[in-house]
Amino acid sequence: MIKKRRAINSRHEEIISLIKSNGFVTVEEMAKVFKVTPQTIRRDINFLDSEGYISRYHGGAGRSISTENVAYRYRKEFLLNEKNKIAKTVASIIENNTSLFINIGTTTEHVAIELVNHKKKLRVITNNLNVAAIMSKQEDFEVIITGGIVRSKDRGITGETTIDFIRQFKVDIGIIGISGIDLDGTLLDFDFREVHIARTIMENSRKVYLVTDHSKFGRNAMVKLGNITEIHTLITDRKPPKQLMEIIKNNNVKLVIA
Repeated sequence: MIKKRRAINSRHEEIISLIKSNGFVTVEEMAKVFKVTPQTIRRDINFLDSEGYISRYHGGAGRSISTENVAYRYRKEFLLNEKNKIAKTVASIIENNTSLFINIGTTTEHVAIELVNHKKKLRVITNNLNVAAIMSKQEDFEVIITGGIVRSKDRGITGETTIDFIRQFKVDIGIIGISGIDLDGTLLDFDFREVHIARTIMENSRKVYLVTDHSKFGRNAMVKLGNITEIHTLITDRKPPKQLMEIIKNNNVKLVIA
């Protein structure tokens, strides 16, 4: 039996319209627009999320679809404390004189910042111009940028040239981010071009570190990257749901809680 959606009021309709136009809107922004308290907006978001109109995220809400990610300018503000904890943990376990791949993503950019702060001698290959700019400040790092097409929205580099470039190397650790992890362990993303690059990074890394905050557990996205069983270490800020934990344990994936 198909569940019938409950009726929505005029503010709900305006919230849905605002999110459709912007992709993501924070609680504070909506409170100002509709001249209500943040608590009222949170109740609206919870209701609309439960009815499938939108998706609730930390600090706001976005479109309820699996084909398009939240805009980069909003994603980089998500769960900053959690991302910082994850990044510090990653930096603490990366040894001196290590070779790395670092791909596109807001969490990987936090990792880059922390690696610079730890001042280790590293060789880094990245398809993320933000990561390259951050890490090139450290004189003891050798930073190599892939070829390819630069996206203006997040300064990520993609394309067949990027893949061909990555295939020339075999590194110690590939550090990748992800848009979603299904509870069956499937790694998911929104952009098939990014997925092909991340897949190539995984195939050419001796170990793969997946860095992601807890909001990605159970999050929906359209494109399959692989499975969590293919990574060496999952570094996150919170224990994954029970179903996912069983897969992690049964397949000897190392779990590190920041």
